[in-house]
Amino acid sequence: MMVEDKKRQQEIEGAVLVRILGKDIRGDKKVLVGLRSINGISWAFGNAICKKVGIDKDKRIQELTPEERGNIEEFVNNPELLGFLKNRQKDFDSGDDKHLHGSDLKLRKEFDVKRLKKIKSYRGIRHTLGLPTRGQRTKANFRKNRKKSGAVGVKKKK
Repeated sequence: MMVEDKKRQQEIEGAVLVRILGKDIRGDKKVLVGLRSINGISWAFGNAICKKVGIDKDKRIQELTPEERGNIEEFVNNPELLGFLKNRQKDFDSGDDKHLHGSDLKLRKEFDVKRLKKIKSYRGIRHTLGLPTRGQRTKANFRKNRKKSGAVGVKKKK
């Protein structure tokens, strides 16, 4: 077991890092798996990238040419796909279908939650209270988010 762990550690240390869309991806991963490590790229979107750009999904990331990496970045920045594959359908500001990735996606989500809190919508209030926002039951689940109340446990009498 120890020999395998050391061998795996050496493989990880010796792996080539490839930078795509501002994210360092290990070169020994397959293209589809490596693309999924980028924030905002799902399995379906990564699959669509491979099909549209014409890259084999089973190819390793380190085997990609600089031209292929450029094609991937260009496609992700301006995807020509159906709306349901994009992660920002009917954007609040413009009404267009967009696809965001990386830090842009995190910032936009943050702004959306802040907007919901500001207008005091139901979802915004649930976010503020730290409760689930999508209708889940809370009797048995989500107990870690609850505030400590007086009667949490039973104390023994001395």
